Amino acid sequence: MRKLPDFPWDRLAPAKARAGQHPDGIVDLSVGTPVDPVPAVVQDALRTGSNAPGYPLTHGTPALREAAVGWMARRLGVSGVAPAAVLPVLGTKELVAWLPMLLGLGPGDQVVIPAVAYPTYDVGARIAGADTLVAAPEDAAELIGARRPKLLWLNSPANPNGRVASAAELRAVVAAAREAGTVVVSDECYIELAWEAEPVSLLHPDVCGGSHEGLLVVHSLSKRSNLAGYRAGFVTGDPAIVADLLEVRKHAGMIMPQPVQDAMAAALNDDAHAAEQKERYRKRREVLRGALEHAGFRIEHSEAGLYLWSTRDEDCWTTVDWLSERGILVAPGDFYGEAGARHVRVALTASDERVAAAAARLIGS
Repeated sequence: MRKLPDFPWDRLAPAKARAGQHPDGIVDLSVGTPVDPVPAVVQDALRTGSNAPGYPLTHGTPALREAAVGWMARRLGVSGVAPAAVLPVLGTKELVAWLPMLLGLGPGDQVVIPAVAYPTYDVGARIAGADTLVAAPEDAAELIGARRPKLLWLNSPANPNGRVASAAELRAVVAAAREAGTVVVSDECYIELAWEAEPVSLLHPDVCGGSHEGLLVVHSLSKRSNLAGYRAGFVTGDPAIVADLLEVRKHAGMIMPQPVQDAMAAALNDDAHAAEQKERYRKRREVLRGALEHAGFRIEHSEAGLYLWSTRDEDCWTTVDWLSERGILVAPGDFYGEAGARHVRVALTASDERVAAAAARLIGS
């Protein structure tokens, strides 16, 4: 059995219990789970497709794959993606965790992850038995040239810190990776939640030169469309790599349920609900940012995404305890690597009422 790290969120239990003792109740800003309703257009599609007695297609329906291609072209300016190169996945965390193994990586291979990163990138390397290398995003191209890893993860906009990589930075990574034979995978699940910088996809022609060779992108509807409970996402990019993934997933039975495929297609074809949800997050972000800064926090990066990367220049657990005494629960930055040890991640995913409660407590502290 491969040794995996302890599940980080279990360490937050004492702070959660302390925050729950607040007279007005806990404000949980720790986990980025949506709290707003699933859009009606998606619920309708799920109901319409609910009579699905047969096995669904591992590759996804043509309607779903075409919806994904249309959304990327319309919203991200990504061209040249064939529907055959789109593959639905059971929530993108599943893909992140299993991708190194699905690509055939094993002992002796190296996977590069960002210095401050979603923990599942490292877990995926461990499951495959590969070695993890850590690099600041701006150093990724240089590391590829020096170490020639098999796989490199990008995340822009980034979780937890909301950092947005420029097109020039991404171009440098692509050039180095193609020289070294490294597969580059960009987790772009927050790409439509831009605030102070405009994210660009790894598959945008300004980045990849019109060729998707050696590149994959991962997209999730959990944040855009409040579909975390549906486990709805997809991967696309290099057609040859996607074909290999499809073959393995057929054998392994990694299949998205048919009603969810129908709901996902409806979500990708509708931009109105996504715009409404983004506006909700924008308003919550303004309230929380102002309150945090009033309480002496400094916000770093956070140009996009669902989080405010916040610091008081102290150990992150000291900050977690200070906030929990005020009934506010946040994620300690060291969940995301040693480089995050003096920050906390504050999620925007709470109701307007709970966000207002948190702001009042911060301003009154």
